[in-house]
Amino acid sequence: MKKMPSDPFQGVRDVTLFTVAYLLIATFFSLTTNNWEFVLYVAVVLIFGGVVFKIHRHAKLPKELLWCLSIWGLLHMVGGLVYVPESWSVSVGFKHVMYNVWVIPYYLKYDHIVHMYGFGVATLVCWQAVRSLLKNSVPTNGVLILCVIASMGLGSINEMVEFFAKIFIPFTNVGGYNNTMWDLVSNTVGSIFAAILIKFIYESEKSKA
Repeated sequence: MKKMPSDPFQGVRDVTLFTVAYLLIATFFSLTTNNWEFVLYVAVVLIFGGVVFKIHRHAKLPKELLWCLSIWGLLHMVGGLVYVPESWSVSVGFKHVMYNVWVIPYYLKYDHIVHMYGFGVATLVCWQAVRSLLKNSVPTNGVLILCVIASMGLGSINEMVEFFAKIFIPFTNVGGYNNTMWDLVSNTVGSIFAAILIKFIYESEKSKA
């Protein structure tokens, strides 16, 4: 009996269903708790998902990278919607949700980790998009710097979304100037780490060839 070919869109379909599932759950909890800030964020994630799909059509993003993007969205939803015990250390004056939890008191928050992870992944996406346009797939220092800057630009858009949420939605969980700057620092650290990782993987594969 002839074996049927595997579905080339299987991985994309699975990650899409997973993402839609947790966004529906997040939307339900946001609406039932009148958390309009996260209703906005769900909409932003949907728009971002459409952009990723457009990039994927041309750059053919690896399935693993698509899952990393989906997990980023999930971590964001968990950060703002999951409440933690009162005994957990959080930023003074903020809600007891995952986003405000100090992983290392006064040095590293859950929010910082999500930003580093997320914009590290964004840098990998930028690299995949750029390499699809190159005649050779060599991650030169110049190209990697461009990818880091592009990811940091995406990070600034994220901060603008938070800024408008702060203006138009009362009682948000958005912090002030210090929070914005630490977000940008975290974005930069994650982006640079991803660029180093790309270079390391390329050099490792080159040495084995």
